[in-house]
Amino acid sequence: MILRSTGGPLSAALACLLLAACSNGSPGVSAPTSLAGDQTLRFPIQHDLSTLDPALIDTDAEAQVAHNLFDGLLKFDNNLNVVPDVAAVMPAISTDGATYTFKLRQDVAFSNGDKVTAKDVLYSWNRAAAMQGPFATNLSAIMGYDKVSTNQVAGAALEALLEKKDPSVTMAGLTAPDDYTVTVRLTGAAGWFESAIAQPSVAAMIVDQNVVKANFDAWWSKPETLVGTGAFKMSGHTANQSLDFVALPTWWGRPKPTLSKVHVEVVSDPAAALSKYESGALDVYGYGAFSPAATDIVKIQGNAKEKSQLVLEVTNKSYFVSFNMVSDARRPAGGPFTLDQGKASHDMRLAFAISVERTKLAQAICANVACVPAIGGVIPKGLLGYLGDGSDPLAGFDAVKARSLLLAADPDGSKTKNLTYTYDPENPFSEPVARFLQSEWLTNLGVTVKLQSVPHTRFITERLRGDYVLSRDGWAADYNHPQDWFDNLWGQTAGCPDVGCTTGYDTKTYDQLLARADAEPLPGAVADYKALSRQLIDDVAYIPLFYTVDALLFKPYVLGAGSNNMFNYYWNQIQLTSH
Repeated sequence: MILRSTGGPLSAALACLLLAACSNGSPGVSAPTSLAGDQTLRFPIQHDLSTLDPALIDTDAEAQVAHNLFDGLLKFDNNLNVVPDVAAVMPAISTDGATYTFKLRQDVAFSNGDKVTAKDVLYSWNRAAAMQGPFATNLSAIMGYDKVSTNQVAGAALEALLEKKDPSVTMAGLTAPDDYTVTVRLTGAAGWFESAIAQPSVAAMIVDQNVVKANFDAWWSKPETLVGTGAFKMSGHTANQSLDFVALPTWWGRPKPTLSKVHVEVVSDPAAALSKYESGALDVYGYGAFSPAATDIVKIQGNAKEKSQLVLEVTNKSYFVSFNMVSDARRPAGGPFTLDQGKASHDMRLAFAISVERTKLAQAICANVACVPAIGGVIPKGLLGYLGDGSDPLAGFDAVKARSLLLAADPDGSKTKNLTYTYDPENPFSEPVARFLQSEWLTNLGVTVKLQSVPHTRFITERLRGDYVLSRDGWAADYNHPQDWFDNLWGQTAGCPDVGCTTGYDTKTYDQLLARADAEPLPGAVADYKALSRQLIDDVAYIPLFYTVDALLFKPYVLGAGSNNMFNYYWNQIQLTSH
């Protein structure tokens, strides 16, 4: 969902969300009358890629490149709808919602010419589950996943087990009745399953067993063995300098790529990348999860020529503050915000939430271009589950009401004395946000909150075991389905109230409604997920802060490029016109 920047930075970013999807041109339309002779697209990434193995991909940059090299049974289109990819049609689903039958296209081939069959799907998914990469849990609904996920074998030894279909690394719910049919049995109805396996570039993407087994861990690292089903394949890689890709003119999908090459340059400094873009050495800046700095975006908006090349896109990331909400010996933080303290703790949580002025926060932290106030619930606008503009009362600002609530709940200030807000400094937003919150709470509530900075790994460990009364929190959607938020952050499914859940927040009503929503198909489930969001709001389970915004620059001759909340548009949709 992209909009060219024509107004102020905040209004442009918000207006962007009113569109289903937009870009520098319409993907897949007839070629313009005058194409450039050189169809090489050039854009930067900030760091070299650590892997392009779908089972292990972790970073946004890796995923943004790899989704042009690999395919799954299903995929998200530019409007974030789930559509068939290697599957010929959407799967047939049993009446109990627990069995999915996929019919595969019979014309799909890997870049080396090997035909894609059902055995490649089974191999790819079992391998991903056994390797337990960052997104392996996308397959967790499949019967037998829990057993395979305990695998401790790696490398050639794991390949040997996969080759002989050893039960320890084979999900019982995966079968192939014939070469072009895959049957998937789930542990129960899971309306989110299709969305999870459609996530670009990760666990459910299909790899060529014939290639992978020859070099199990490093097959992806060389152009000659990096084999996928996508419209492009790697043609060269110079470590920490560049990656090059070429289009496959005989690719099985649509639209056929107009681009002949893609050159990805590693440029660590955002200012240097902007200079290269402005000099004409790059065609796009903002692909590959690498955007201009907020200060540079503001300057661009003051330049009439460059302003017309700028688009702002609200992403899949939401930032908020979490409370410790459970009094339990296993959660040492305690504090004044726990649910067992009733109305007083509720009103204190609300006071801390509405004493923060979010418009001022967005300006102070990211100049109203790298983020926008989170005003529609925890899920950003553009994703399923967004409640609507201005629908989250926790995002309101009312300093007078906040102070009144706090005075009634904590008249002598003893409950809010010696509070500490904890954050990890590695996140670029963390420290400025912490200082802003500290100032707002002092100015609007009269409460002095100490700040504690903790290294990231330790911070995550301690936050999840309930060590912090107030802490930085946030989530980036893995795929466009509300289940990814509500299963992972609150309730029994997320590990609450025990260790493993930041807030400890869990109620019987929440768990029952979540179980029902998770089992329902879309779009019917959305209403239940929105009800869950309103329950969190009623209980003041978080303090909303902001949604992040990506900035992208496109030269006027680049058509079909763009982005939505989740990913950059596919390279095969892009054309370069004469310039």
